[in-house]
Formats: sequence, C-alpha cells, structure tokens
Amino acid sequence: VRELLTNYGDVSVLWWDTPTVMTQEASDALIQQLKLQPGIIHNDRLGCYDGDLSTPEQHIPSAEDGHAWEACMTIRDTWGFKLSDTEFKSTQTLIYNLVVIASKGGNYLLNVGPDAQGVIPATSQERLRGIGEWMRVNGEAIYGTQASLFARPAWGRVTSKSVPEGTILYLHVFDWKQDGTLFIPVGNDVLSCALLNDREQTFEVER
Repeated sequence: VRELLTNYGDVSVLWWDTPTVMTQEASDALIQQLKLQPGIIHNDRLGCYDGDLSTPEQHIPSAEDGHAWEACMTIRDTWGFKLSDTEFKSTQTLIYNLVVIASKGGNYLLNVGPDAQGVIPATSQERLRGIGEWMRVNGEAIYGTQASLFARPAWGRVTSKSVPEGTILYLHVFDWKQDGTLFIPVGNDVLSCALLNDREQTFEVER
C-alpha cells in the first residue's frame, strides 16, 4: 500500500478487498498508510473501517441513508472466469440494474471476467455492446444524475439532474398504462416533456 501511495502520483481511489478475518492490528497498519494521500477515497472492505463508500455485493440495497455506495455485481454467476458458468444475465436485466442503482444514487460496478487467453467471452461482449447501444441514446439519464427526488413510482424509476433552469427528471418507464398516462408527484411547473430518442415527440402535461 505504501508503494502504491508514494510512487504513482496522486491516487484518487483505493478499493480494499481484504479477507474478512484480517486482524485489527493488520487493518490498523494498512489504514495508517492513507495519511500519505489525505484526499484519497476508500471503501468499506478493510476490517472494521467503514470507509467513504459501502460496497454491497450481488444485490441492490433496498434503501440507503445518504452514504455513498456502489453495487458490485457480476455479468454472470461467478466473479472470475469459469468455463462451466453459462448463466449470463440478459442485456435487459443488466440495463434494469443500472437504472435501479442510478435511481437510488448508487454506482454500478459490473464484473466481467476474461478467459484463460485474456479474452472477454463473446456473450459478455454482446451484453456490453447492448448496454452501450442503450447508453448512446439514454446515457444522459444516467451520467451525472442524482437519485430520484420522490418515492419509487408504480410505473418505473426516476433519475434527476440539476440545471440552471431547474431540475430535469428522467422517467424510466417499465410499465406503461394502457391509456399512456404517468402520474408524477411533483408540485413544480413542468416546462416540457419529451422522449430522449425523439425530442420532437412531446407529451401533454396536466396538473
């Protein structure tokens, strides 16, 4: 740790992944090294130290208390490469996870393991390209956004972004009602509403 924090310039993040049975003495010795880079961010995987962000594994927390966090999940079942593991998550599931995590103000850490030749498996590549295609259209609703400003709506999830004119709400609709209406619990005036992939298609807004 001393080597990493002294010979490689400024380090922004140190992501511990230490054994849960590490002794307090060993944890204390490592945490002291962070004084070498006072502004560094570190996670909660070093003994009893909470760190600056929590890292729940293989699940999305039901609620957070404002503490920074990232959900650490795999593109299939295992963390490393395992030839027999063919249980790849669908592109739809991976995008759904991304939206849910963003709507709760978290970060999505997605593990993708290369094979013995260092190659990302074709199925993983397919999933990642699918996410990339979706993000090319909808990335504005993920990058630089904050958590939803109100409770989860029945029809999907919401991310938000502050701009000089006010607040942009990005509505991620999983379940459209047959009549095409969406109830949004806000008291402010809505200036406009449109699709990200078709800005010309606007919607009628009623208070």
